[in-house]
Amino acid sequence: MTSTTGPSGVDLSTKLYYGFGAVANGAKSNGFNYLLLFYYSQVIGLRADLVSLGILIALVFDAVSDPMVGYISDNFHSKLGRRHPFMYAAGLPVAIAYYFLWAPPEMDQRSLFVYFVCMAVLIRTMITFYEIPSMALVAELTEDYDERTEMMSYRYFFGWWGGLTMAVLNYLVFLPESKGGLEYVEGWTNYGLTASIVIFLSIYVSAAGTHRHIPYLKSPPKKTSFSFAKTAQELKETLSNRSFFALFISALLMAVAAGVSTSLSIYFSRHFWELTSAQIGYINLPYFLSAFAALMIAPRVSRLLGKKKGGMTIFGIAFALAPMPYILRILDLFPENGTSELFWTLMVFNSIEVMLIIIASSLIAAMIADVVEDSEVRTGRRSEGVFFAANSFAQKAVNGLGVVVAGQILAIIEFPTQAKPGDIPQDTLFELAYIYVPVLLFFYLFALVALSLYRISRGDHSANLHRLSDSDTAVDTVSH
Repeated sequence: MTSTTGPSGVDLSTKLYYGFGAVANGAKSNGFNYLLLFYYSQVIGLRADLVSLGILIALVFDAVSDPMVGYISDNFHSKLGRRHPFMYAAGLPVAIAYYFLWAPPEMDQRSLFVYFVCMAVLIRTMITFYEIPSMALVAELTEDYDERTEMMSYRYFFGWWGGLTMAVLNYLVFLPESKGGLEYVEGWTNYGLTASIVIFLSIYVSAAGTHRHIPYLKSPPKKTSFSFAKTAQELKETLSNRSFFALFISALLMAVAAGVSTSLSIYFSRHFWELTSAQIGYINLPYFLSAFAALMIAPRVSRLLGKKKGGMTIFGIAFALAPMPYILRILDLFPENGTSELFWTLMVFNSIEVMLIIIASSLIAAMIADVVEDSEVRTGRRSEGVFFAANSFAQKAVNGLGVVVAGQILAIIEFPTQAKPGDIPQDTLFELAYIYVPVLLFFYLFALVALSLYRISRGDHSANLHRLSDSDTAVDTVSH
């Protein structure tokens, strides 16, 4: 990578442009993860189980589109390289669709459900065409074990900042208490418009900023006639990598747990803790510092403990911390609703948890990049797109399986739609917590077990690079 990199590897501007591209997915994910179930069920009036069903339908489309987009981008031939054509093409459609998701026309339940499904499928498919090629660039921009962690830390830093910025704007600007707070429909539409603009800018700034690297990125394999059977066989060989499979299962379980948590967080904030929309907005502000702290800490954890041990340690601490506020409230050991002590205690708990989750996520994403060379040694193919497609699918399961589980929990306890704070019986709120905590612990525990099966250490990664280097040298010798 000649002039595009500094003496120690990838230069700062590249890390910033690469990371800034995650703002788009952060803004989109914030809406899907935290707001969508609440908005469509509590504000618009679509039944919660129908919202979760719609997300499940979109997830079925993801199961097909994600690996195919990854495979296509790995093998795509163009003057703009393998990745950038998809990044440029996806920006405008996903921005337009995201706006219309938050501005639905008045419809009956059946028509509204169809509209919701169409928008969800379109947005998630377009994000796939951008996010997978964009994420896959990390394995091409650098082969360094720790620098990959640093780049993924930038990615998660900007992703969280993008999502948090939209969350704070939503609660403090678009949904003021003076206009009805979370029930202010026009405010949600303004949120959708702003988020769509942010998504548009993030995609094109990142694509343009990394454009200069195109001549130095990996070349796709030689063109061959398309064969569905051959494509399916190559995908099977690639995805059978043991370390990748451990990461995929772990990421999928984490995603479901996070999906349940994020989908229900607004219900807990609004009804269980009885926070105002302004308080919900203010409680998000320290998360910006959490993301910044994670950006600084994750690379150091990688160097000190290695990615696997560091990821498991940090994730284990977060896993133990996540349910504590609900357990303490059930035991009557947590501050009362409506007190400043509750607000500040929740802020501290949540800020630490968010920091730990970002650190662990950065380490795990960097582990996926290291699978690329491990797979190449075994198969002879570089498959960055396919591996990050699987990671993308796992992340979008946050919106799919997680929202489905959350919707079913709400349906089981018969949580009322369009309810106001104080309207929900305490027994119903405690029943929500009784189900939520065991479900969260179940998915997190098995995610940690799956992560323990990952096998690529720093030494293994270096050995893979040496093998590939020796192989390239032998090929060059023969060709001459």
